[in-house]
Amino acid sequence: MLTVAIIVFAYLIGSVPFGLIVSRIAGAPDIRKTGSGNIGATNVWRVCGFKTAIWVFVGDIGKGVLAVLLARYFTAHYELAFFARDVFLVICALAAVMGHVFPIYLSFKGGKGVNTALGTMATLLPRETLISFVVFVIVVFLFRYISLGSIIAAISLFVAVAVEKYFLHYNIAMIYFYLSLALAILIIITHRKNIGRLVAGKENRFSFSGKAKVKGVDV
Repeated sequence: MLTVAIIVFAYLIGSVPFGLIVSRIAGAPDIRKTGSGNIGATNVWRVCGFKTAIWVFVGDIGKGVLAVLLARYFTAHYELAFFARDVFLVICALAAVMGHVFPIYLSFKGGKGVNTALGTMATLLPRETLISFVVFVIVVFLFRYISLGSIIAAISLFVAVAVEKYFLHYNIAMIYFYLSLALAILIIITHRKNIGRLVAGKENRFSFSGKAKVKGVDV
């Protein structure tokens, strides 16, 4: 039962809506009714500015880190009842990401999971996550589409894990291959509307200058 409780707790950690909480503390209107309506850090940046959004970035990434660290602590001090160690870590990581996407505190209507996934993967697979983050930065710098950067970064993470495992023969547990694939698919699904707008040439480009007028679209 304690094993299940940790997984549930990881989901509840992931469900904490930092975008909503931080924007309200900053005196902004309900972020769900402003800009794109998304509770993610990008919408907070566009509506409230960088100084407010940075706390959302930290909070959303931190949720993923905390969920994995909690799971690691548990495996180091208690015997797992149902799962192998790596499987348990992956389940807790996914629980945190799903908590962000489907938060129980907001009637299961949350963000798109990118930053929380970044936190979990940076803790589990730091080298591969660094590669995907560099890809994200390059894509956003060149094209100024956060959505495109997020999608390509998620795919590049999966590719990095696959290449290391099957071509470079690194000792990576198969469960992490499945996790990187699952997260890539999830990020693509949560960005399906963005993909439609990118194809149609209607996606808003991201402004690094801080607050910007928003037309109701976001990552």
